[in-house]
Amino acid sequence: MLRGKKVGLRARHEDDIPILRAELYDDVVNGSRAEGRPWRPITPGSNDSRLVVDDTVESNVPFSVVELEGDTLVGTANLWGIDNHSRSAHIGLGLLPAARGKGYGTDVVAVLCHYGFVVRGLHRLQIETLSDNVGMLTAAERNGFVREGVLRSSAWVLGEFLDEVLLGLLAEEWKPDARG
Repeated sequence: MLRGKKVGLRARHEDDIPILRAELYDDVVNGSRAEGRPWRPITPGSNDSRLVVDDTVESNVPFSVVELEGDTLVGTANLWGIDNHSRSAHIGLGLLPAARGKGYGTDVVAVLCHYGFVVRGLHRLQIETLSDNVGMLTAAERNGFVREGVLRSSAWVLGEFLDEVLLGLLAEEWKPDARG
């Protein structure tokens, strides 16, 4: 397990899947905002790649996020689009509704930075998020990510186009203790 100040990132357990499905993916609004594709229901027991881990896919490293006190599942996180040639990857996370607003997102981003820069030896990490996702923007910026641009009207979400913000962080800019 990778440990932060408040959360740990560990392998996905089979009993995590029904909780993540019910609290993150079955919610039409949350699912629509989190995915770059239209929401659709997930059939219980299916091998949907958003939930079931395929350890043969090297370009995506999914984690379950747990509170360090009590080992309670609070969300999901991943390093995806890993490019070993350019030494870059993207960060993604989703917190269960009850876990939002507690600083877990900032800690998850910090742990993913440690994993990407220290464990994997990557040079650049990137985040794309909806421009109104204040929680993710705050978590990214508290960890040193810089806003590099706005992708105007790039995401079709529940009947409207929304802007996305592109944030980046380079290994030499990363300050592990800068999170707050």
